[in-house]
Amino acid sequence: MNLPNKLTAIRVLMIPLYLVFMLVDQIPYGKYIAGVIFTLAAITDALDGYIARKNNLITNFGKFMDPLADKLLVCSALICFVGTHQIPSWIAIVIIAREFIVSGFRLIASDNGVVLAAGWWGKIKTNVQIVMSVMLTVNLEYTFINILEVIAVYLALILTVISMMDYLIKNQKLLFSKNNF
Repeated sequence: MNLPNKLTAIRVLMIPLYLVFMLVDQIPYGKYIAGVIFTLAAITDALDGYIARKNNLITNFGKFMDPLADKLLVCSALICFVGTHQIPSWIAIVIIAREFIVSGFRLIASDNGVVLAAGWWGKIKTNVQIVMSVMLTVNLEYTFINILEVIAVYLALILTVISMMDYLIKNQKLLFSKNNF
């Protein structure tokens, strides 16, 4: 297993750790530790892709597991935020639904021999979701910070919808090709 794939696997293994520190209230400084774990997991996401592209270490495992690990990490955090009443469930549903829609669309593309790369809107969305997730995980109880958290949640929601629409519009020919419709 090459280094990028190891980083992806480590990211997946960090998710249960994140969940424990996020959800078990009896752990001293648990939310801060969860914030560090989430941040490290996000860093592994940036690193594994960079290393894989730079060193030509792209594998089928990485193509499959890297986006799956990202979705598992973000969706786990979103479910935690619903459970801790930090975000409304409908926001988590919209964001998670986008991930299912885009993943399904990528499967259609793959069946047609097309690889769909992430666009700029998707990359911006991902970065805002990461910042939002770290902010909500640590959940500092300052009015100004809480306002920033709300802004981050709604910005992530808006960017989620924009990135999905951008993705679908740019690739609509593939979706409605005679083989798929």
